[in-house]
Amino acid sequence: MSKIKVISIFGTRPEAIKMAPLVKKLKENKNFQAKVCVTAQHREMLDQVLSLFNIEPDFDLNIMKNKQSLTTITSSVLHGLSEIFSAERPDIILVHGDTTTTFAASLAAFYEKIAIGHVEAGLRTYDKYFPFPEEVNRKLTGAIADMHFAPTVKSKNNLLREGVKEKNIFITGNTVIDAMKYTVDSNYVFKNDQLNKLDYKHKKIIMVTAHRRENWGKGIENICTALRRIVEENNDVELVYLVHLNPIVKNVVYRNLNNINRVHLLPPLDTKETHNLMNKCFMVMTDSGGLQEEAPHLGKPVLVLRNVTERPEAVEAGTVKLVGTDIKNIVDETCRIINNKDEYEKMSRAINPYGDGRASERIVDYMLDYFHSLVKNH
Repeated sequence: MSKIKVISIFGTRPEAIKMAPLVKKLKENKNFQAKVCVTAQHREMLDQVLSLFNIEPDFDLNIMKNKQSLTTITSSVLHGLSEIFSAERPDIILVHGDTTTTFAASLAAFYEKIAIGHVEAGLRTYDKYFPFPEEVNRKLTGAIADMHFAPTVKSKNNLLREGVKEKNIFITGNTVIDAMKYTVDSNYVFKNDQLNKLDYKHKKIIMVTAHRRENWGKGIENICTALRRIVEENNDVELVYLVHLNPIVKNVVYRNLNNINRVHLLPPLDTKETHNLMNKCFMVMTDSGGLQEEAPHLGKPVLVLRNVTERPEAVEAGTVKLVGTDIKNIVDETCRIINNKDEYEKMSRAINPYGDGRASERIVDYMLDYFHSLVKNH
């Protein structure tokens, strides 16, 4: 069989982190002619990950614009990939998760009748506006994908209910656990000196991220109010809030939390800094998806600042807890973990449902089997 031509496509930092170990496995395997295309839906944060994992894209659409909309992202990706697909004619493209890049790349591949492999397939909240636009992006991608790499049994069952054939679904675990083998170091020294000065042994350092679209406005305001109260009520707590660069988020956070004692507002860190902060901190508060998978791998309890999650396995396993954006609920649930050792231990010792760090290896093997069976049947 001739080499399988595969193009891995991603555009944001979270996608890049989760695709990087898979890109590396494909490059190592002599059965694949593996290329990488980035859309640069997010430019600066994406480039940090490419540098960390030593990935040089073969194609870079560089679409990011000031005040870009979902419409401009979608149309730019469609136009850019149409030309690449026409010239390259890959056997399959790989996309990840739920970004606008993922959906638009899948649609572009469908128009060219190119097979689509969906990494981290089958996550659902069943509410099309939570998270927005991610829930619809992943459902639309799932509707046209050919290979569905589901991280868990629950994700597989979601796809089966939607009519995806079982032979096209492959349970792999989550590739983000693979990525952490490259990034976490118990002796790590931070590039950001503020982080080196924190007293991780005697203080309860809480890592915070909150930036999702559905929390813009009142949600972020409530989160900031809750964070201020948590610090005021707990003298042994310090917060490290990694503040998204989007002014819609950044302006609200700085207005509410700048110059508050024991609150450290930092710009987003690169992946290695983030993973090692997570490894050293006491717990995590976030509205991110990926952190719900990453932090439990390191034994850190996670409070999810959202009303719904597409990662219910983590809730059921007890590694994360949904707290929404109600001020009182956030404060109460955080203080419970801070002040109740049994509650903390129960969450920190719960088994992470997202796998053993071999997801990328499994995906490569499944792809080989898939294409071997196609050749055999022809």
